[in-house]
Amino acid sequence: METLQTVGTWFASPSGQVAIVIAVFALTIVAFIADKVRSDIVALSSLALLLVTNVLTPGEALAGFSNSAVVMMIGLFVVGGAVFQTGLARTISGRLLKLAGTSEVKLFFLVMIVTSVVAAFVSNTGTVALLLPIILAMAKSAGTSPAKLMMPLAFASSMGGILTLIGTPPNLIVDGYLRDNGREGFAFFDFLPIGIICCAVGFVLLYPLCRFMLGKKAREGADNRTDNSLADLLHEYHIADLVFRLKAQSGSMHLEGMTVGELDIRHQYGITILEVRRANHTIFSSSIQEAVTANTVLQADDTFYVLGHREQVEAFAADHNLSVFEDEEREGKAKLDFYEIGLAEVLISPDSSLINRTLRTANFRERFGVNVLAVKRQGNYLFENVLDAPVKNGDMLLVHGEWKGIESMAKKNREWIVIGSPAEEAESVALDHKAPVAAVIMALMVGCMVFADQLGVKPVAVVIIAGLLMVLTRCVRSVDAAYKMIGWESIVLIAAMMPMSTALSKTGISEWIATTLVEGLHAYGPIAAMAGVYVVTSVLSTFISNSATAILVAPIAWAAAEQLGVSPTPFMMTAAVAASACFATPICTPPNAMVMNAGHYNFMDYVKVGLPLQIVMGIVAILVIPLFFPF
Repeated sequence: METLQTVGTWFASPSGQVAIVIAVFALTIVAFIADKVRSDIVALSSLALLLVTNVLTPGEALAGFSNSAVVMMIGLFVVGGAVFQTGLARTISGRLLKLAGTSEVKLFFLVMIVTSVVAAFVSNTGTVALLLPIILAMAKSAGTSPAKLMMPLAFASSMGGILTLIGTPPNLIVDGYLRDNGREGFAFFDFLPIGIICCAVGFVLLYPLCRFMLGKKAREGADNRTDNSLADLLHEYHIADLVFRLKAQSGSMHLEGMTVGELDIRHQYGITILEVRRANHTIFSSSIQEAVTANTVLQADDTFYVLGHREQVEAFAADHNLSVFEDEEREGKAKLDFYEIGLAEVLISPDSSLINRTLRTANFRERFGVNVLAVKRQGNYLFENVLDAPVKNGDMLLVHGEWKGIESMAKKNREWIVIGSPAEEAESVALDHKAPVAAVIMALMVGCMVFADQLGVKPVAVVIIAGLLMVLTRCVRSVDAAYKMIGWESIVLIAAMMPMSTALSKTGISEWIATTLVEGLHAYGPIAAMAGVYVVTSVLSTFISNSATAILVAPIAWAAAEQLGVSPTPFMMTAAVAASACFATPICTPPNAMVMNAGHYNFMDYVKVGLPLQIVMGIVAILVIPLFFPF
């Protein structure tokens, strides 16, 4: 018992706390490098050890989960997901691809340049969240592996932060330290010359590093395998050429006020109304499409999507003052959209009660709100009188209706099997009609973040509002879909690792390392001392946040300059650049963690590519900074 008390006393002592932090820190790095356990689990395990050993209080241990940067990342994942969901990413990437053409080299440098320019005015976390879905879409369109572009995206966002005063928090931290100590701070573009040189070196070096150091990941092409898409199903069943779009002539329609059931057009004309489009929808509307039921009341401004042969459709249109939309490329035929209304194949089970019965008796439209467009039987496709033909074992039905109706059908697995996952299919459909809304929200968010100080708003509030607007305006299909867009592994990784910086600072480890190294070098002159500041900052920011590193190193850099009797400005610039130019691990910056899953990277991928880049950029910065900011 006495031995346990002695051990407990030692653990609670300052030396014991230091030993615990060093041990946990070392084990964490080893676990990250081994890559045998998910990175978020490793981070949570480290956090738990620091908590149970009383190195951190519960408030300190959980502070990362309430950190504004983490909350911003969550909101930005939703915004970025909406940019992807609405097809805005595809549109923007298509325009950028025109600049790059088919050249992989041009695409690489285009991504780097665009990302660094945006990151000069917007936080690197926000930049990556906004551009990640766009770059993924570009990689898919260009037929290249995301692994070739995701790491450059993250690294370019950090390099771009060096370009301006507001580009990254360390810049503002060292600027504030100079001003607080009676010195003139940095102007908005004082960082620009250093940033441009660092970016140029980084761009040139990163291309061969990504190409050769990532090995198989970088050489793999994009997955060009295509699934049986909804449009493919229409063509497979030969339905695409049977869909037409109708609208009332001169705004007057004989059918106004009538219900679809009263028309009985399937019996009279042999055609089916698949959906109607209402003209009075707003951006907050729950749907721009309306599935048709027998009780659907037709309105004057409705646009109809109907299924049938052209002569039947034209006869119906002529009798009811409707015109067929003429499209020279498609000869009046219409393209179905799948925003709220979907398409699926349904396989009849061997023990289904439908066998040898007609589909009309199944009442699919009344029960599930879906129409049966065609039947695939033994390789043949049946379109005529499908509702009145007896169902056979093994029949495949092509159904069209609301996604929720198709999902309801999927639950009746004793009667039939719905091929694929309707929920996943629905989420994969681009909400193209919402792209302008998403673009406006994204532009307003970026503008508010750039001028946050002038507007008197916090960036985290801007991001939260932007994420909410994306959900409320249905740029994201549903709240559930919004949650699925969040990269929870990255969120937990960053939030759980943030308290590590508190532990290092609280036990005095960070300050001891920094002071020892700088004091050992300052006798060799300002260049050597400045190099020491860079190395300390670079090492610390590899494992703790660059903001925390800048706060720790700023007073040490100032003290080193004072001891040498030289200007502290180049030392402060060195600390800021070193804190931003951090690439060697996935945990050193939020962007590195954000692209980890998208690029299918592991911990060592960052070491192989990021460490050489970090070393070279450090050498360049140490040589260049005194040229623009003399001692």
